[in-house]
Amino acid sequence: MYQIGNVYLIAAISIIGGGLFGFDISSMSAIISGQPYLCYFNQGPVPCTGPRSDVQGGITASMAGGSWFAALCSGFLADSLGRKKTIMLGAIIWVVGSIIVSASQNIAMLIVGRVINGLCVGLCSAQVPVYITELAPPTKRGRLVGAQQWAITWGIMIMFYISYGCSFIKGTAAFRLPWGLQMIPAILLFVGMMFLPESPRWLASKDRWEECHQVLILVHGKGDPNSPWVAREYHEIEEWCKIEHEAKSVTYLELLKPKMINRTHIGVFTQIWSQLTGMNVMMYYITYVFLMAGLTSNTNLVASSIQYVINVVMTVPALLFVDRIGRRPTLLVGAALMATFMFANGGLLASYGHYAGPLGVGGVKEASWQVSGAPSKAVIACTYLFVASYAPTWGPVSWVYPPELYTNRVRGKAVALATSANWAFNFALGYFVPPAFVNIQWKTYLIFGVFNVAMFVHVFFLFPETAGKPLEEVNDIFESHIPAWKTGTYTSQTARLERGEIDDKKVSISSDFSPERHEVAPKETV
Repeated sequence: MYQIGNVYLIAAISIIGGGLFGFDISSMSAIISGQPYLCYFNQGPVPCTGPRSDVQGGITASMAGGSWFAALCSGFLADSLGRKKTIMLGAIIWVVGSIIVSASQNIAMLIVGRVINGLCVGLCSAQVPVYITELAPPTKRGRLVGAQQWAITWGIMIMFYISYGCSFIKGTAAFRLPWGLQMIPAILLFVGMMFLPESPRWLASKDRWEECHQVLILVHGKGDPNSPWVAREYHEIEEWCKIEHEAKSVTYLELLKPKMINRTHIGVFTQIWSQLTGMNVMMYYITYVFLMAGLTSNTNLVASSIQYVINVVMTVPALLFVDRIGRRPTLLVGAALMATFMFANGGLLASYGHYAGPLGVGGVKEASWQVSGAPSKAVIACTYLFVASYAPTWGPVSWVYPPELYTNRVRGKAVALATSANWAFNFALGYFVPPAFVNIQWKTYLIFGVFNVAMFVHVFFLFPETAGKPLEEVNDIFESHIPAWKTGTYTSQTARLERGEIDDKKVSISSDFSPERHEVAPKETV
């Protein structure tokens, strides 16, 4: 079968898996404040007030619960089936989940469908970054892996406008139709992945060296088997696979050993902090926030959609400059700005707002605090600025950074563990925020502001710079115990070579390829 060798096209197809997560986010945020949804899934004595706040939190969080479980399992699946087939399996699962969600007859059926959708998102969110990382050249890796976040933002925006258009439909089709249309990108992902190559590092780990070499020629050599980049990448894979074959099978316990615990904690906390920024609160429950600011009905939905456009547009600078600026400065600036706008929103609501009553604004009890006039416009502005701060910083870098921390032999399970932490906290926050808006109102913003300050301190002292460094060379940073704030000056040989700082002829790497030396001896027969 014909295989695509252009690394940008490979990334463009595989990151549709990230787009599915985006579709799910806005399919809830655009629908949960609509009358068809509130009336059909109503639980309270007052008609058309929707599920209880804790139940709504459970509905929203159920997808993240499935994602958490799948992210943990994705390491085992990817190591046995391969990165490519794991992503294709996720696409199939998404279609099944979307069918159940769109046909939901009650809350229980809706939750089951969202859990199944979550299984897909967990698999794809963990393995798409690994797949791209293992195919992309080091100096292109950041923007290509970060493109997954861009796909998420596109998925959020597209699905929100689909849901907005369907909000004018009378009856349950207002939410069933958009939930059913979610199947289309999953079908495109499955078909597109059929024409993509498997990860060369995974092929090498299975002693399929001839296929590994052919993928390197296709992707790195652009069809030229004599390309020095093919020889160099092949040599790196060869060296690290020797280490992998000499070691025992990787378990999650190995990630907790003294030599690995530091980078394990950094990868896990990168994903945890990306949730504790409060961004997904803005994504899932933005209609609640804007109800508090006095926007109702279609005005609310249109205003909410603007933040999704900002999210898409502001992710582009990160894709262009994340490899130049680096990971640490991007994360530090993002944390500082987001803390500022979270504290600003909390202060505005506390100073100028008031309690909206037990039924909330417009009968939505989660919109329990109300502000009007100029302060309400300031709340909306700070919300937009918060999104504009997250989109080019923690959004893409939280996906780019973890795969760069680990060696080849543990990367699959390590990234799966880090991603599972993302979904565990996504689940917790999705469940926590609706009751928090009801019970502690504006103080919810202060909690997230404190989290952003904490992540700034954590990143400054413990997160090393990895931009432009070959994956295997990152080991030197950890094993040499270089302080995190000094790692920005550590430059890899590969990055210097691509920038022309050293002569290619001075880099002596054998370009010979002999698959025969990797052949496995036949087993003796008894």
